[in-house]
Amino acid sequence: MNTPQQPLCRRSFLRGVGVTMALPWLESVPVWGDDKPKNTSSEPPVRFAVIFAGNGFHTREWWAKGEGTKMEFGKVLDPLKPFREKMLFIRGLYNAEALIGGIHSCQTGNLLTGAHLAPGGEIKSGISCDQLLAEKTKGQTKVPSLVLGTEPSIAAIHKNYSMIYSSHISWSSATTPTPLELYPALAFDRLFRDEVGKADKSVLDAVREDATSYKNKVSTADQRRLDEYLSSVREVEQRIEQAGKNGRLQGWRPTIDKPDMKRPLDGIPQDIDQHMRLMCDILVLAFRTDTTRVCTLKLNNDHSSLRFPHLKVDYMIHHLLSHTDNADWLKVNQFFTEQVSYIAQKLDAVKEADRSLLDNSMILYCSSMMTGNHNNDQLPVVMLGRGGGQIKTGRILDYLGKPNRKMCSLYLSLMEKAGVKLKEFGDSKEQLAEI
Repeated sequence: MNTPQQPLCRRSFLRGVGVTMALPWLESVPVWGDDKPKNTSSEPPVRFAVIFAGNGFHTREWWAKGEGTKMEFGKVLDPLKPFREKMLFIRGLYNAEALIGGIHSCQTGNLLTGAHLAPGGEIKSGISCDQLLAEKTKGQTKVPSLVLGTEPSIAAIHKNYSMIYSSHISWSSATTPTPLELYPALAFDRLFRDEVGKADKSVLDAVREDATSYKNKVSTADQRRLDEYLSSVREVEQRIEQAGKNGRLQGWRPTIDKPDMKRPLDGIPQDIDQHMRLMCDILVLAFRTDTTRVCTLKLNNDHSSLRFPHLKVDYMIHHLLSHTDNADWLKVNQFFTEQVSYIAQKLDAVKEADRSLLDNSMILYCSSMMTGNHNNDQLPVVMLGRGGGQIKTGRILDYLGKPNRKMCSLYLSLMEKAGVKLKEFGDSKEQLAEI
């Protein structure tokens, strides 16, 4: 006679010394469901991410037409062609408060808040939609939200507005921008370690015993899923370790043989393509493990100083390049969109019940201006994912000339699909009905 095994708990983790690692979706375990075990797996949660690219896009190459598999794109969006059926191209949305100053430093700080920005030395915006969602769902995941970046904040005043606004889209309160995590190693540690900091052994080594025991309790298919998941964690961990060993510096290349400044901490890649890719992988891991369901990834600042030697575009910083609208600017735009496509590809490869992780996500790709000339009377907005099957994708939504075309109306719609229904947010009291 076989003794029935004790049911696995709904919120399962692998544990080791100083490590708590959330598990991916498994068919054997109702990880996402109610407290009572069920015969079948429960509904996976909806994840929400905002991926931001500063300084807008190429004037003539941000467009879309058609629908479904026949949707056509401008060259900026070419990397997203494989996901035409799982995306929305949204035209005509804007932030009314961002029109006031017409400069970088007062256009970005309210992108996710819709709030009025205080001028001068005062810092005041509003709570951003990602942090409001994180606050409302606190306790459901280990990390309420993940706020990632690849470029340090700018501490200066530009035309009477703090450039803190140019450096942050996520706000924990009206006066507090959420700190950006620039270090891939620390972002990784925050997902899996109980205490963030430099560790003396691999995360996977710490949970190896618990993982072996856990595999004996799940189906053969789930054992394969668990092996694949642990391998992906190891791959990212090893790449982070290598970045640190190379002694690389963030966001720029040395112009002298020996440094004339104090060396930054280990773990920040010198090459921006490697840095961005690591942050993309960490976002995917965070969603795959349900360690968090809310993430913002700021690929660069508005008024950015990044250069792109891997693209042979290192003669001009990102901000100045955005005013040229030349072939190199298009090349940089496509590089940014490639990061979004990479995230979509990784999420779409992960199966959760009868959908993919991309299907269970809402990934918003946007900037705080349409072009580098500060045009923000309409904003570039693309959304990938189906919000757990709640969103009909493969469409173009055009709000130009319509009475309700507020970005905050979009956030109201998306937050409800993530389980948080509000009567108003920012400057809006009405959802976008078509979303």
